[in-house]
Amino acid sequence: MGSLKQQLRDDLQTAMRGHDELRTATIRMVLTAITNEEVAGKAARELSDDEVQAVLRREAKKRREAAVAYADGGRPEQSQRESDEQAVIDAYLPAQLGDDELADLVRAAIADTGADGPKAMGAVMKAVQPRVAGRADGGRVSAEVRKQLAG
Repeated sequence: MGSLKQQLRDDLQTAMRGHDELRTATIRMVLTAITNEEVAGKAARELSDDEVQAVLRREAKKRREAAVAYADGGRPEQSQRESDEQAVIDAYLPAQLGDDELADLVRAAIADTGADGPKAMGAVMKAVQPRVAGRADGGRVSAEVRKQLAG
């Protein structure tokens, strides 16, 4: 069994014992998403830690987008709840890259691919994605690549 999934289960038990409603509900929701991913397809399977992290990233992104939508819709309480859930999920994800670290990785990828100009964006993105490995949102990465290729 994946250690990240087991950590989530252990943390769920702790949150339930501590009557922490937010953590309990959020971890249950994440575990449900993981289980749904495991049983999707032709045969049930156990997810690896990398696959569990992909599910966590997807769930965090949903919370981030929902928080913005609720805030834009004039529902600050619901927006805050989504942000709080995202914070719980983010605790299980690797630390995000800082702007300087991301810029350095993109610079290295541009140098490795010999890219010049916006037409080479696809090649640079393909080279930089494995280096970023879930430590930065795809939108942030593409914005940095676009910025460096334009300049």
